Amino acid sequence: MGALLGLLLGCGLLLIWRSGPRAPQRRSAVTSTWLVRRTDLLRQAGVDGVGSMQLLAVQLLCAVVAGVIVLAMTSTLAVAACFAVFAFFGPVMVLQRMRRRRQVALRELWPEAVDNLASAVRAGMSLPEGLSALALRGPEPLRPPFARFSAAYRASGRFGECLDALKGDLADPVGDRVCETMRVAREVGGSDLGTVLRTLSDLLRSDARTRAELETRQGWVVNAARLAVAAPWIVLLLLGTQSTTLHAYNSTGGVVLLVIGAAVCLVAYRIMLRIGKLPEEQRVLR
Repeated sequence: MGALLGLLLGCGLLLIWRSGPRAPQRRSAVTSTWLVRRTDLLRQAGVDGVGSMQLLAVQLLCAVVAGVIVLAMTSTLAVAACFAVFAFFGPVMVLQRMRRRRQVALRELWPEAVDNLASAVRAGMSLPEGLSALALRGPEPLRPPFARFSAAYRASGRFGECLDALKGDLADPVGDRVCETMRVAREVGGSDLGTVLRTLSDLLRSDARTRAELETRQGWVVNAARLAVAAPWIVLLLLGTQSTTLHAYNSTGGVVLLVIGAAVCLVAYRIMLRIGKLPEEQRVLR
């Protein structure tokens, strides 16, 4: 009896201690959303094994390297700081470009993958077997995620958890729809799964054709915005190598001019992208 009371007392003291200043700190909603967006960006760009903090470290490294190089070229701290800020956002812009390219490629590949899955269902294969078969017979860029799903399912046998891992691995709205369709078919059953998959394949092909035409027409807007933003700063970098212009940018007025110019370029660039942006499908079935 004394040992039981001592154990209860110890548990109570531990709970009190953990509920105080040493309690685990929960991440705020803003921080969690920021981390989720950056993680999705990495996965949608096809970059595996890199986390949000590692991306932040790469951004800081790029900013420091660019700032030191420009400072050595121009001996102007204000100009070097501007290019350091540009370099800080450089890796994110590269990832966004990689994501767009990968989304365009996957948009052409998903109908084939869905057709293969529908064929597996018609052939009488189970849903886990049909998804695992995409690791061998599916489109080449989609094979690694389905191979990891197959290995995880063979190891655990838990279809729902493996589907959740597959959704996070794919990080794609179409992948979310396919995974949720498989989940509903597994839990509810029904004989219309093949029809649903064929309909989804037809819709994906039609959407890919329409979006490809719109992106071709919209490309000149984006390229014009990038050229308009980059041109003044390239000219500034060339002028900064001349000793006659260094003194102007080292003054307070020069710093204010650079800040205003950067703000105007940023606002104009965002407006141009907003005008030429096509609606993107969101991951509502996470």
